[in-house]
Amino acid sequence: MKRTPDLTIFTKHWLLKLLSLIIGASLWYFVVGEDQVDMTVTIPFELLNLPRDLVIANQYKKDIEVSLRGPKRLIQETRQHNISRPVDLSKAQPGSMVIQNDSASIRFPQGISVQRVQPSSITLLVDKLVQRDLAITPVTKGKPASGYTLEKVAINPAHIQVSGPQTALGKETALKTHAITLDGLDHSAQFQVHLNLSESLLQLIGETVIEATVTVQETMVKKTVRNIPVNIKEPGFGGQSQPATVTVDASIPEPIIQATPELSMLFRAVVAGAANASSDEYPVQVTAVNLPGHAPIAILGVTPEKVQLRR
Repeated sequence: MKRTPDLTIFTKHWLLKLLSLIIGASLWYFVVGEDQVDMTVTIPFELLNLPRDLVIANQYKKDIEVSLRGPKRLIQETRQHNISRPVDLSKAQPGSMVIQNDSASIRFPQGISVQRVQPSSITLLVDKLVQRDLAITPVTKGKPASGYTLEKVAINPAHIQVSGPQTALGKETALKTHAITLDGLDHSAQFQVHLNLSESLLQLIGETVIEATVTVQETMVKKTVRNIPVNIKEPGFGGQSQPATVTVDASIPEPIIQATPELSMLFRAVVAGAANASSDEYPVQVTAVNLPGHAPIAILGVTPEKVQLRR
């Protein structure tokens, strides 16, 4: 007797089976049936677990370009997945490392294939990380104005700490500024000055500006000034001194010398207390005129130190 096939297997739970068929068809459309496209994306080249005592000493490409093939929607969604090219440096040693970039080194979602990675390799120069405390030396050019002398140049900060590769810092002992121009300077001043850095240091610390305080002083010149009249500061005394003038040795700012036609005008010689003096000789007190904006005149000696008074 011929057996009739049992068709209930197709009709039983037919609603669930239809739903499964629709879901499967939808997945096929979105994953396989969607048009395949070629697209290039940029992802970061990420270094992980670099030991604290090591540093990457060279410039390297921080991003890589990956050519992909797959459904457009999936490729566009990779931007939300924070995909990168990770490199584990936990076992790195000082020296040169060549990192190969291939399809196996980057994980993309299923359904996307990697066609090309550019660059295909990246070279890293691993070096010891060192720290140096480098003094800063100011550099000047030119001369202050006539009559003025450079006293000092103070730098703030006077030192700077730099951390970097041993190969870059091993020979560095001090840093220098770009030249500070002194031409025509007739007063103390502050300047903002860039450091004159080598290319390797410039990459480490970037453009660096420090403060330079330039102290300029008047040049002091030793002069012998003659014929300074002696004044008798005594009420009712009608006599005169013998000699009538004195000579002064003094240290005078050069700009005052240049501006004063007669240097004796800068001094005052006085005899005081003559009425009560018991001696025939009286001491001469000499003072200098202090001019605003200039260093004080220093009196080094007076000749003669005493004079006689005659009525």
